[in-house]
Amino acid sequence: MIIRSAEFITSAVKPDQYPPESLPEIAFAGRSNAGKSSLINALVNRKNLAKTSSTPGKTRLINFFTINNAVYFVDLPGYGYAKVSQSEKRYWKPMVESYLSSRKTLRGVVIISDIRRVPGAEEIELMGWLANLHIPAIIISSKADKLSKNEQFRQRKAVSRALSTEPEELILFSAKTRQGMDKVWEKIEAVLL
Repeated sequence: MIIRSAEFITSAVKPDQYPPESLPEIAFAGRSNAGKSSLINALVNRKNLAKTSSTPGKTRLINFFTINNAVYFVDLPGYGYAKVSQSEKRYWKPMVESYLSSRKTLRGVVIISDIRRVPGAEEIELMGWLANLHIPAIIISSKADKLSKNEQFRQRKAVSRALSTEPEELILFSAKTRQGMDKVWEKIEAVLL
């Protein structure tokens, strides 16, 4: 996809703060510091559209971006960050679940996990949730540049086994080297059709 425009629209906590359901939406979900914001920035070829940080847990709201005035990219708060208070964690889960279950224009969810760790209960729960809602999932293993090709191959098998998917369904991605960029766009465009 050729990116002509990419703009931040709004941050939201509750459904009445979401933008109108006038465009299809692709949401980005994953653990804190898995690379959600970096993936969004790489896809639209902008360094700072979605705020990135080396400190986990920085995305605490649901952030909406419009791409080419044709689709919303939605950056969801990360989950699983230990230093966030329990009350904040309890607050995030319903916020994200409310978004996922209420948006009629949601076409798919990109699930991002760091390739160096095997997905845990949160990712498995999210996959089940999406399956029950009939929302397509696009599975990305980010930070692929951190591993050798052999390590990527081994880890891809371990991640796909943990998520009960075929290894070919998993896209290895690196914001740094752009590895997997075309495959990510292909999957996004396929769910938008």
